[in-house]
Amino acid sequence: MTKNRKWITRSLWALTAIFVLMNIVAIFHSYKFTHFADSKIEKTKDPKKLSTGQKINTLILGVSNPRPENVTTPTGDFETIRLKSNREIECWSIKTKNAKGTVILFHGFGENKSSMIDKSDIFLGLGFNTFIVDFMGSGGSEGHQTTIGFLEAEQVKTCFDYLTEKGEQNIYLFGTSMGSVATMKAVSSFGIKPKGIIIECPFGSMYKTVCARFETMNAPTFPMAGLLVFWGGLQNGFWAFGHNPTEYAKKINCPTLLLYGAKDEKVSREEIDQLFNNLGGHKTLKIYQEAGHENYLTKYKSEWTQDIQAFLP
Repeated sequence: MTKNRKWITRSLWALTAIFVLMNIVAIFHSYKFTHFADSKIEKTKDPKKLSTGQKINTLILGVSNPRPENVTTPTGDFETIRLKSNREIECWSIKTKNAKGTVILFHGFGENKSSMIDKSDIFLGLGFNTFIVDFMGSGGSEGHQTTIGFLEAEQVKTCFDYLTEKGEQNIYLFGTSMGSVATMKAVSSFGIKPKGIIIECPFGSMYKTVCARFETMNAPTFPMAGLLVFWGGLQNGFWAFGHNPTEYAKKINCPTLLLYGAKDEKVSREEIDQLFNNLGGHKTLKIYQEAGHENYLTKYKSEWTQDIQAFLP
């Protein structure tokens, strides 16, 4: 009986130690996932390019993401505008003659507004002013924090309100990846009413996108993905399990163009279909068969431009 009690006690202590260790690892991961490092730090390589030792180190300590800095500026005339939202954000305003309206562009995770210049140029060519935004933690905006679209949604609203107050009536929102999630949350949670939204590869839920990152490293998702979502939300002041674009879609009734790459390893087709089915109003889904979670202009510039032109007035 005594031996059994000792075995049970030791087993409980071992399980407790494992549980504590998993939470410590999750805390490291979630902090690095939502806080960019110094811009001079080298970014952790793609999981497929890591050695076994590097993968183990990454699985324990998390991925190093250097702060995204703008590497170029628009080729034409532009104005730099700083807005006070829940963080101070920096934007580029680019005008064209006889504009039909304005498209606000929001970048993805680990990117900045300079990564959106190529798409801005296409919108300008189609007769729209553009307003390109650095989310908090990126480029010329404040801080090192990112919340994968949650707090960024308020920054979407700030930009929309700014242009509305300037008298712009025909405002379209464009977002890629995290930017599309922030756009959806802004429309759903804050009730802003753009003329339409164009969203590229939004994830279905925070939990699913974290699971996808573990899967790309061939690592089991349970229980670490859930712990990472929990601690990530706690560290950043929100309930991350409730950050679900699939649910945001139910409150979106404006015209929507949803773009997706069939070879996307970070967002599943199932997530896209659920999200699309939940959207209200006029909606269009376009699939690029050979594209992954990437800039669609790389392989589909002509087709992408035609799809955008067909959606916009």
